[in-house]
Amino acid sequence: MKIRDRYAPSPTGLQHIGGIRTALFNYLFARSKSGTFILRLEDTDRTRSDQSFVQNLYDTFKWLGIRWDEGPDCGGHFAPYIQSERSELYKKFAEELVGKGFGYYCFCTAERIDQVRQEREAARSPESGYDRHCRVIPPEEAARRAQAGEACTIRLKIPLGETTRFHDHLLGDIEWKNDDVNPDPVLLKSDGFPTYHLANVVDDHLMEISHVLRAQEWLASTPLHVIMYRCFGWEPPQFCHLPMVMGQDGKKLSKRHGATSIDEFRLQGYMPEALINYVALLGASYEDNRDIYSLQELEKLFCLEKLSKAPAVFDYKKLEWFNGQYIRMKSDDELAVLCLPFAIEAGLFGTEGKEPTADQHKLFTAAMPLIRERLVLLNEAPEKIAYLFSEPALPAAEEFIPKKSDRTGTIQLLQLGRELIPSLAQSPDDTTAEVIIKEKCEQESVKLGDVMMPLRVAITGSRVSPPLFGSLRLLGVEKSLQRVDKALALLTENGA
Repeated sequence: MKIRDRYAPSPTGLQHIGGIRTALFNYLFARSKSGTFILRLEDTDRTRSDQSFVQNLYDTFKWLGIRWDEGPDCGGHFAPYIQSERSELYKKFAEELVGKGFGYYCFCTAERIDQVRQEREAARSPESGYDRHCRVIPPEEAARRAQAGEACTIRLKIPLGETTRFHDHLLGDIEWKNDDVNPDPVLLKSDGFPTYHLANVVDDHLMEISHVLRAQEWLASTPLHVIMYRCFGWEPPQFCHLPMVMGQDGKKLSKRHGATSIDEFRLQGYMPEALINYVALLGASYEDNRDIYSLQELEKLFCLEKLSKAPAVFDYKKLEWFNGQYIRMKSDDELAVLCLPFAIEAGLFGTEGKEPTADQHKLFTAAMPLIRERLVLLNEAPEKIAYLFSEPALPAAEEFIPKKSDRTGTIQLLQLGRELIPSLAQSPDDTTAEVIIKEKCEQESVKLGDVMMPLRVAITGSRVSPPLFGSLRLLGVEKSLQRVDKALALLTENGA
């Protein structure tokens, strides 16, 4: 069997984790079977569909590095791949169902349907959905009224008293009583546009989709779709309803749990490789005792048999761990390229949006080894190395004082550190610098940490910072001495 699957989003919002997981699994399944991955835009919701969301979709997948084989932007044998451009097809097939007796014209107004709903609520009736009022209209009369121009929809005539059966690759054999299926749903709206159900089934058949991989929230729609396939006399595709993605509270992942749109993750400084790696593990397994996979490896290893039935829990801390792992795989130059947009936006080089000068860019790249092991998100980089590009404000005098010391003792410790700055700043590496300062501390009978702490605060403005020796080398002797002198002046003034 030639594998053909698809990602068929409705462009009514930004791309989010759940949708990307569905797209990724379809992509990986197609690649693992040397099949075809298709993008189709299901834009039949004309009130909510927006071109900006289409652009967001394209931008998101470009950033993730995932490409489809057929789609609106690249074409294919089954074009067009945008449902709003296929309206005549859906009208034709809806009319075909009417002609076969599997569909009928419905002339009920929105007001009547709402009235029925209100009456049921008042009577506390367990019934819901359409009451099949127009199902009993003689076909000849209904056709005559429709041809005369009376406003109408086309509904599917659900076979009553029967059971619909289908197989799901993950969930096994499923039975669904037709009486529990959405009562005679609308297939073609009065404006001639199809509903999701009609367009989805028609397009999957015409585009020769072999497998439908989608979230389990769509499971309740599958009996309806299977009924439609049988009404048309078509063979349904193979179904696989993927486990839900939940928050750690056991509820469906949403904004209340944190970022969900891919734009949010990108703007926070997550890397596409980390996001793909982590999302690929949500409800799937690959190899034992291994977490890190490239997209190319996932393409080879993905397997429907290794999907889990249980809901997948989205753990933001775990995603951060993945992001940190991928950050540490980058070279200095690669990491600088990734962090630079965040630095420009943060105004690291003078003002917000200002590009770095050649010297600033060189310093920025040289600072990457100082923060690589400390970065979790790319947008943290500007704040961590801001002290290299502008002199930090002096903190309160108490910040300089080590435990079991006082202001007078701290001044002496900082003076000792000042003596060492030329040697430390000009040392070739951290190992050499560490030998220099340890020897001096032993000579003076002081603790290494007690010398390092006030010196670190003077240079970086904080007790917690990137490595001190590397910072001194990047700042140079002159700037480092100036900062220490200002710190000494502060301590001396406060101690007067």
